[in-house]
Amino acid sequence: MRPRLVVLIAASVAVFAAALPRAQVAPWNNAGLSEPPKGPSGPAPRRDLSGIWDSEGAGVHPLGFSHLRPPLTPLGEKMFRANKPGRGITEVPVGLTNDPLDSCDPAGFPRANLFELRAVQIVQTSNQVLILYEYQRVWRVIWTDGRELPKDPDPNLYGYSVGKWVDDTTFVVQTVGLYEKTWLDNSGDPHSNELRVEERFHRVDRDRLELTVTIDDPMIYTKPWMAGDKVTLKLQPPDREIKEMFCVPTEMEEYKKLMANPAAGKK
Repeated sequence: MRPRLVVLIAASVAVFAAALPRAQVAPWNNAGLSEPPKGPSGPAPRRDLSGIWDSEGAGVHPLGFSHLRPPLTPLGEKMFRANKPGRGITEVPVGLTNDPLDSCDPAGFPRANLFELRAVQIVQTSNQVLILYEYQRVWRVIWTDGRELPKDPDPNLYGYSVGKWVDDTTFVVQTVGLYEKTWLDNSGDPHSNELRVEERFHRVDRDRLELTVTIDDPMIYTKPWMAGDKVTLKLQPPDREIKEMFCVPTEMEEYKKLMANPAAGKK
């Protein structure tokens, strides 16, 4: 695995639960317990994704999507060849990559889900679902108040998201307005500003959440494709600390100077 320099700093995460009537059965992660109940998992709570979840490595693909995605359009092929990843079919030595992450740029979306997915915390309010990511300590806002996606959004790193429940256990999110300078994955697969991403969060039971991600970018790919199929996230104890995980620019420069550049024959 290509080395990546990060600093892990433990931070306290406070988890608060609303008081519930004694007769009401709450999801265990909101019930003040320090660990999951023993025995088989119970049924999924109705329209509730809240809690701390971890993919436990399932969401971090070791090779990239180059062998999974559909053919590229001519523009997509040009953009793909301009990228110089540290892994995949166009891999270059680590000192010669132009991966935005190697300069400590934000991962952006959907790369935050597809290749750097670690622990996340999901918080639900009356009109939003918030996803707080361990990697790069960022968060996303998903609007649930019935608004439409903007027709011509200004591109940004994590896009503009709206979501709705299609049944009691499935939450579907549409995201547009994504900055094309980010990559989809560690293999340099590109996207345009026209990218549209669909996420389907399906809560299988009390302790398991499945995430499916579909990429639709007709400027870059010849057809929509599934980048993540039912990636399983597991519910964590509510007292789990979500750590800080940052790429520190000054330390990354030192790493390049001492290791990456000499390995690539650069001074």
